[in-house]
Amino acid sequence: MEARLEFQVGEALKARGWTISAAESCTGGLVMHRLTDIPGSSAYVIGGVVSYANAVKRDLLKVKQETLDTQGAVSAETAQQMVIGALNLFGTDAAVAITGIAGPGGGTPAKPVGLTYIAAALKGAPPVVERHVWSGDREAVKAASAEAALRLILSLLQTA
Repeated sequence: MEARLEFQVGEALKARGWTISAAESCTGGLVMHRLTDIPGSSAYVIGGVVSYANAVKRDLLKVKQETLDTQGAVSAETAQQMVIGALNLFGTDAAVAITGIAGPGGGTPAKPVGLTYIAAALKGAPPVVERHVWSGDREAVKAASAEAALRLILSLLQTA
């Protein structure tokens, strides 16, 4: 059986002596929960922020107000700025960021419930952003988003 993603991410970070941080919105800290579920994760997990409110995205993660106004909190641009903000805020080697609409309300035709943008970045490299539209209830959207975030950062770590 394949090891859980959070374990694989931890092993990849430890092998390089690297650290990780996260900026989460719709997942409410689920990625950090999963990472810190691994014994010994204090060797590589530095910290995370749940940036549910736009003011936190702007003031703590340095997401541009113009981006929030023109693209919205749920956008590729916001996810990209969130992940860069996490790298800078925590001074880590790697970071993930997630923003989306977990539902059941809040969706629009242009941005439906289940829409999630996930960004991952390694220090000194441009962020990678994925767009997903998950089906299912709020819990399913959060779980799928956290899983995809761990998968994305692992893929970057494996090619670094």
